Amino acid sequence: MANTIELKQQIQQGAYDAAFVKLYGADVDVNAQRERYISVIDQFENEFGSGRSVRLYSAPGRTEIGGNHTDHNNGVVLAGSVNLDIVAVVSPNEENIIRVKSLGFEKIDDVDVTNLVPQEQEKEHSAALIRGVAAGIVNAGGKVGGFDAYTTSNVLRGSGLSSSAAFEVCIGAILRGEYNDNDMEKFSQVKIAQIGQYAENVFFDKPCGLMDQTACAVGGVITIDFKDPAHPIVGQTSIDLAKHKLAMCITDTKGSHADLTDDYAAIRREMESVAEQMGKKVLREVDEDAFYAAIPQLRKAVGDRAVVRAIHFYNDCRRAAALCDAVRADDMDTFLKLIVEGGHSSFEFNQNAYSIKNYKEQGVPIALALSQKVLNGRGAWRLQGGGFAGTIQAFVPYDLLDTYKATIDACFGEGSCHVLNIRNYGAVPVTVDM
Repeated sequence: MANTIELKQQIQQGAYDAAFVKLYGADVDVNAQRERYISVIDQFENEFGSGRSVRLYSAPGRTEIGGNHTDHNNGVVLAGSVNLDIVAVVSPNEENIIRVKSLGFEKIDDVDVTNLVPQEQEKEHSAALIRGVAAGIVNAGGKVGGFDAYTTSNVLRGSGLSSSAAFEVCIGAILRGEYNDNDMEKFSQVKIAQIGQYAENVFFDKPCGLMDQTACAVGGVITIDFKDPAHPIVGQTSIDLAKHKLAMCITDTKGSHADLTDDYAAIRREMESVAEQMGKKVLREVDEDAFYAAIPQLRKAVGDRAVVRAIHFYNDCRRAAALCDAVRADDMDTFLKLIVEGGHSSFEFNQNAYSIKNYKEQGVPIALALSQKVLNGRGAWRLQGGGFAGTIQAFVPYDLLDTYKATIDACFGEGSCHVLNIRNYGAVPVTVDM
């Protein structure tokens, strides 16, 4: 455990270059990452004092590849962690207080870990996530304590890349590392993900599923089957987009996810209302044929939107499994076809391309329409994540990449189209020998 001065010297001298390549890919700008990490250590020193012993932690954002809004009803998803991340400089303290200062935010989150019950005034604020993760660690038989941390993140907020999940699993990784001997058996990456979801559901008061946290915590391209959410089946695989001369682009349409909590919650609520009418808790437990036979009665009981959202659930679970099969078979034609189909299902049946509360703001549909025009039957495009605002995803042939990026940036602003890599590491300490 180096002090801040030693750590900056090590980074400057290239000791962490190999770690940066592992985290961010072979084409990483190593000098830019050196500057980024040294800068956040400088910020830590300004906030919490120089010369303190510190460790580095990183947790990636994620991109959903298949299974849009299927996780919260115990469905199947395919997701990948990306090479955008939250980085934390961390030093334990003996005060039982967790203090987190994030670049770009004035307020320091200040959480007393001797009090691990939800606080009404913290709901929908990051302090609730910190307190909730600490409570989850304790509930799982772990130890918690205080630490001072400064974080920086290039995971786009409100973008569908799951900045909140990256934050949650980063806090979980820190508490695992600082107070639980980095015990990967007791606090596996999946367990850290479950603790993050608990924090978001119970303390932050957002009824999210488990996909975001699992993808951010585990890393790589992962399939997750949530049939038993207490023990999700997680499988890792890989996708070689470069082999097929394809780039993965995430476009930030500059729409915020703020004030959309009820839109997200309504999807889960309506899917579960269908299940309840069928005598079950979630759609995964409802026989699909029985559901279709009951549609006339369901329309009267829960309304048409709930019914078409349930249709999306069944179809997209099937698609997520088929996407995984296509990736494993290296069948890119089928993969791209399924991506487009899933995007249409999200727009038409799940109806999360825009919020009907603010129907004049439709950045996601505009981005999808531009993608369809430029790609013109090649590659693939879809909305991703929570939807309603935020980002879309596209798989773009190399020969169309410049045109695609220019078209998107002309509409949404320079730098709106992000060309990303899949990252093979989840929420981890950043070390010289990782």
